[in-house]
Amino acid sequence: MKFALLLFDQEGYWESVSREEMGAAVAEHQAFAVHLRERGVPFFGEAFKPGAAARTLRPGRAAADGPFVALRQELAGFYVVECADLDEAEEIAARCPMGAGVEIRPIWG
Repeated sequence: MKFALLLFDQEGYWESVSREEMGAAVAEHQAFAVHLRERGVPFFGEAFKPGAAARTLRPGRAAADGPFVALRQELAGFYVVECADLDEAEEIAARCPMGAGVEIRPIWG
């Protein structure tokens, strides 16, 4: 089964961090990718630009700037991992750099 690990950060966080903090965060994600490869877990992932760079479409309405849902956290990136079940996906997500949280979402297959 495939699971999306949806990564959330506090709104505006990445615009406020130093180069050193950014480098440390990138290193954490690189270490997580190494962990997944060593376990033989198929995966891919990307980081998102801030929600302010997004555009939203809703049925019957004009496009709107900004993220789909106004939150104090914003969707910052994702990984898609292939696991046997939700328990394994949770175990893997626990090793992922968290930010404000990680949502584990099964993907229709």
